[in-house]
Amino acid sequence: MSVPLDVVTDPRHGGRWTSLRQGGREWLWRRESPERDGVAPGDAFVDAGGVEECVPTVRGTPDHGDAWSRAWTREGDAETVRCDRFTLTRRLRATADGLEAAYTLTAEPGFRFLWAAHALLDLSEAAVVRVRDGAPTRLFPEAAPLLDRPWPAGAPWVEGVWPAPLGLRLDRFGPDDGSAVGAVVAGGRCCVHDGTDRLALAVEAEGQPRSVALWRNLGGWPARHPYRSTGVEPMLGRVFDLAEAGPDDAARVPPSGEAHWRLTMTTDCHCPH
Repeated sequence: MSVPLDVVTDPRHGGRWTSLRQGGREWLWRRESPERDGVAPGDAFVDAGGVEECVPTVRGTPDHGDAWSRAWTREGDAETVRCDRFTLTRRLRATADGLEAAYTLTAEPGFRFLWAAHALLDLSEAAVVRVRDGAPTRLFPEAAPLLDRPWPAGAPWVEGVWPAPLGLRLDRFGPDDGSAVGAVVAGGRCCVHDGTDRLALAVEAEGQPRSVALWRNLGGWPARHPYRSTGVEPMLGRVFDLAEAGPDDAARVPPSGEAHWRLTMTTDCHCPH
């Protein structure tokens, strides 16, 4: 049975989604991070959990993008952040079985960007992520110690297929093992199963590359004081770092000067086939 999703955002602190509740279940993982209150553009990323709007890059410069460190404004149903090279507006609305977020990014035509709904979820060790079998999946260098083959010298990523690219099983998070792996799966649609609960996520954007990024941090990051955090992140683009994006690996603002896309989250099971 479908259940509506209730969402809470914090425009003052980077537009972060602070709650995504399905009845009695809170889907978002959070951590205490009082230093987040005083951040400014250019500061090192402060991980508070929830859902971050990572744009125009995820990794790279600025780390986790340029929107998380700026105050957003709210007017009616629109929440907006103005950055040096672009403006991003989102509108959230409830649907019968979840919610929809409609985005508009305004910038010079041809502006290239990545965007990810960097959703850190509060999942059990038994949680499963379902993506279409055989979907092209990129692994990034932190995965190198977990592979049974050498990492190609200088390669920014290697590619296999879901659910076990190059033999590394990614559809289950499992217990903590001291590893931290990032992956990008082509397609833009996935479904999370955790016990009897379901959360289906999808991004739609005409003419733009769509993916789902995974962040499987099982106590392997950060190096000094590691903790567990698990991310399932619909995204535009096919890489984490805009500086590493090939010609077809990033979204692009069309001649109109506006890029549009839509993120949906639903408690109905819409598993990819």
